[in-house]
Amino acid sequence: MNDMTGVISRATELPWLWAGLTAYVLATVAAVMGILRAQVATVGSMAVVRTHEKFVLLMVSMGVALIAIAIAERWMRLGHGPFVNLFELLMSQLWSLGLVFAVVYWRVPLLRPSAVVALPMMWVLGGWVLALQPVDTALPPTYHNDWLWAHVGLGKIFLSFCLVGTGLAGVILLRNTQRFASWFRHVPADEVLDALAWRFMLLAFIFHSLMLTAGAVWAQDAWGRYWAWDALETSSFLNWLLLGASIHARLTYRIPIRVGAIAIIAVFVFAFITYFGTPFYSEAAHKGVV
Repeated sequence: MNDMTGVISRATELPWLWAGLTAYVLATVAAVMGILRAQVATVGSMAVVRTHEKFVLLMVSMGVALIAIAIAERWMRLGHGPFVNLFELLMSQLWSLGLVFAVVYWRVPLLRPSAVVALPMMWVLGGWVLALQPVDTALPPTYHNDWLWAHVGLGKIFLSFCLVGTGLAGVILLRNTQRFASWFRHVPADEVLDALAWRFMLLAFIFHSLMLTAGAVWAQDAWGRYWAWDALETSSFLNWLLLGASIHARLTYRIPIRVGAIAIIAVFVFAFITYFGTPFYSEAAHKGVV
């Protein structure tokens, strides 16, 4: 118990992390409140809803800034970036997901209602990281490589674009249920959301492809081989195939919008399991986290 208390007391990043997660909570609450206010808002009173959107953007941006400080605190304390153990991976993922979502939320007003889907999904990671101990770990020799930065960074952008697409897909599915139809009555038609969601999934496919390429170059430098079909590589490749097949089906066969929305969510769930589940059963040296 004393050892664990000592670990926590040394973790100077925790107050910043907790503050950042609190900002994400406030953003989630504001997003839901904005949708509920939109149910009864008339065209002339939609300014109230816009105020909620500004607050959501402010809170997400504040959460990103606070978690960035937490990462910097840990980085300076340990001397390496946040990509070694699961605690660090989840913390850095919360930062990158929030950063990309904030930028897209700001630049693409059409997707702002999807915050009520995307932000709660981020809380799967938020709740998980709060349940972990901030254990200190050393940087493995294979991580001293510039290609690691490209590999990890591209993967974070890929997952962030998947989150954006999944948020829009969730709106499409929810608005077609009796319970939540009124929540999204001011949101553009399903066809508009569908087209926007698949644009982000195309971007996700590009960054996933680049991530695999950078990872292969890193693997050659780190272990003397480009590809070994270990658990993480195989699962990531299957995820790439699933995303590519989904895009192909959408563009070539014009699958129904709701089927496409389910496919987008399936890709995101597969990616989540790949990058946060594989480390628990993989016996290979390459397992995502140590």
